[in-house]
Amino acid sequence: MTTTAQSVRPLTARSAILSLLLGAHPPEAPGSSIVGWGRALGVTEPAVRVALTRMVAAGDLERTDSVYRLSPRLLRRQERQDAAIEQRTSPWNGEWHAAVVTSVGAGASVRADLRQRMVGSRFGELREGFWMRPANLDWAPDAAVAASLEVLTVRPARPAPELAALLFDLPGWAATAHDLAASLAASEHLAERIAIAAAVVRHLVADPLLPDALLPADWPGPELRRTYGAFREELVASVSR
Repeated sequence: MTTTAQSVRPLTARSAILSLLLGAHPPEAPGSSIVGWGRALGVTEPAVRVALTRMVAAGDLERTDSVYRLSPRLLRRQERQDAAIEQRTSPWNGEWHAAVVTSVGAGASVRADLRQRMVGSRFGELREGFWMRPANLDWAPDAAVAASLEVLTVRPARPAPELAALLFDLPGWAATAHDLAASLAASEHLAERIAIAAAVVRHLVADPLLPDALLPADWPGPELRRTYGAFREELVASVSR
């Protein structure tokens, strides 16, 4: 594997279970199927059984009789994962969303939560507390942070490509995307490919989804989505078998 692929998280019993349920619609499976899935990935039955018990206790999974399903919290993660693959953009008319943090004296945990939400909404921070992105996504601030933000629609005087380059590390994102796509295509081991695919999803969540006019030539975002989509179809077929 390449340097980026080597840095992906190894496939544990917990991550093997999540790879199955996060990719399933509906996201549930009998315990026997989960054990068989783990065995196919080289995870022993005792390790899978222990992981299931711990995940139920931690609130990751819910169990009814012998069927395990994702908890509401992880259902939201599945929704974000699906959205990362299927995100739709709108035609861009040159306007930008600007969100200015107006709350004063917020604690560190509140500030960290707001930052996480803005990054998750694919905004870049121009300077501390001033977030921007092109208005090509259907976006509104989360109810939890709306009172802390002043939201504006603006047309900056700075050239749009220059502003995008300040807000987002486009060369870095593209280099990692090319690396992950090549690693996923080159690997022949299912467990390794699942671990790489999980890193692909995390990377797609960080795609700024800029208008085409602001992207470098040969932007790898669409191709990485197609590569992951093909792998997910392969994974579904593998689970069926």
